[in-house]
Amino acid sequence: MSTGNIASAEIRRLFLQNTPFLDVRAEIEFEKAAFPGSKNLPILKTDERHRVGVCYKERGQNEAVKLGHEIVTGSIKRERVEAWCQFMNANPEAHLYCWRGGMRSNLTRQWMNEAGVDVPLVPGGYKALRKVLLDEFEAAAVPSSMIIIAGNTGVAKTKLINECDNGIDLEGIAHHRGSSFGRHVKSGPTQGYFENRLGIDILKKRVMNPDKPLILEDEGRMVGPVVIPLSFWNAMTEARIARVDMPLDYRVQRILQEYVCDMLEEHIDAGGEQGFENFHAYLTEGLLRIKKRLGGERHSRLNGLMLSALSEQRSTGSVTSHEAWISGLLTDYYDPMYEYQLGKKKHRVVYTGDYSEVVQWAAAQK
Repeated sequence: MSTGNIASAEIRRLFLQNTPFLDVRAEIEFEKAAFPGSKNLPILKTDERHRVGVCYKERGQNEAVKLGHEIVTGSIKRERVEAWCQFMNANPEAHLYCWRGGMRSNLTRQWMNEAGVDVPLVPGGYKALRKVLLDEFEAAAVPSSMIIIAGNTGVAKTKLINECDNGIDLEGIAHHRGSSFGRHVKSGPTQGYFENRLGIDILKKRVMNPDKPLILEDEGRMVGPVVIPLSFWNAMTEARIARVDMPLDYRVQRILQEYVCDMLEEHIDAGGEQGFENFHAYLTEGLLRIKKRLGGERHSRLNGLMLSALSEQRSTGSVTSHEAWISGLLTDYYDPMYEYQLGKKKHRVVYTGDYSEVVQWAAAQK
């Protein structure tokens, strides 16, 4: 493994090669925004960093540095150096960073060198890595280099996008399906992690297929709790659209699988004996969140169908009765809403077909 700092121009290569990162920032920094493949092993933990920061403000840099060395000494220092070295031995291609590539990462590297393990630094630290991805968003924010996949709920837009070489699965990266029922059992990423992972995915797809447009789903700017970067989102709102049309029966079965069968499995895996009760709450609360837009009468009717289906599922295991409220929700609520929204974009629709036809059409675009 090469020694010394790496040139900032090589940061893209690190992302493209899925290089592991040793992140020595405090836990609070890492939790807010990290990169895929990074391991957080702080040189100063959150409370320790806070103490050093207070000292810096009150007594200056020299005293803050002195306090930092007093905190990380003896057995604490040995344990941290050992953890860093173990990570590097398991990940010999890894690179080290802190916030700006300053004192924390340089001191970490010095102590690791003294222990006989070398590690390259990322010059500029997290901020330099982050800037590369922000630049990638700007470079990719070109409407003519995008295709938006549209279609009514249940036409398998996400599946289609993942079938395309240049597909960017916004909902997968956000870990949210982007609807009232879109929450998964496990919480999704922070805004910072979402943007970092999205930026890396865009970088990889643009490098692997530079002459092909990015394929993205027709989304609002918010995908669950996270937000698509503005410049990239603005380009999406001007890009050409391919519409997927599939029969209602197909869409009902697709929703049944994803929102009933798959979600029950998720809840049981996470909640054990409480899993079905949690799944019950997930469905009924999802419907409740759109009660105002549904109107009281429609909500009451669909809620009754949902509760009946849940009761039958609990007693017999059958999911067939769920088809009634799913069909009603699609035809009475989601389809009219989506047709209205898509109607405002109809001048951008350049192709319409069924699932297979849109896959083939998208693959041929440049």
